[in-house]
Amino acid sequence: MKNILIFGNSLTAGYGLPAAQAYPALIQEMLRQEGYDDYHVINAGLSGDTTAGGVHRVEHWLREPVAIFILALGANDGLRGIPTRETTQNLQEIIDKVRRTHPDVKIVLSGMEIPDIVPGRYAAEYRKLFRELALKNNISFIPFLLEGVVGVRHLNLPDGVHPNAEGQKILAQHTWGVLKSLL
Repeated sequence: MKNILIFGNSLTAGYGLPAAQAYPALIQEMLRQEGYDDYHVINAGLSGDTTAGGVHRVEHWLREPVAIFILALGANDGLRGIPTRETTQNLQEIIDKVRRTHPDVKIVLSGMEIPDIVPGRYAAEYRKLFRELALKNNISFIPFLLEGVVGVRHLNLPDGVHPNAEGQKILAQHTWGVLKSLL
């Protein structure tokens, strides 16, 4: 069995939904439908987690073998306005820990964006940090996990922030589009 570890926050955890409706469970089902029965998806989503939190909890998840590691953290950093330099350093540290523990692992980085309505350079710097990390580390990249979902009322829970079951299906499609080439 090859493990696909999806390491993220409430978006990965499927905040407000049954676990079966979160995108990691949907990806497990896509794998099954495509005949990839030797892959097991592990949902390591923790609501509210930041990249700093991820640095501290990633080792726990690396005790098991990991064939593919999907890094989907950073949204909460953006919401809190954490300096992009700090977010970048934390994501790099997570990538380094994963590679040290599992040298043959394939890594996917899920990019995030914050709305351009945020004043100043922060939104642009934030968007750029994910692309630059993916290039620097030569890892697969999902440009924007929430593309087509963020700000679309009927794809989100009443809080307007977390995807509902239909929104989670779109997150699964974005992730699958990159993941399937690594299988």
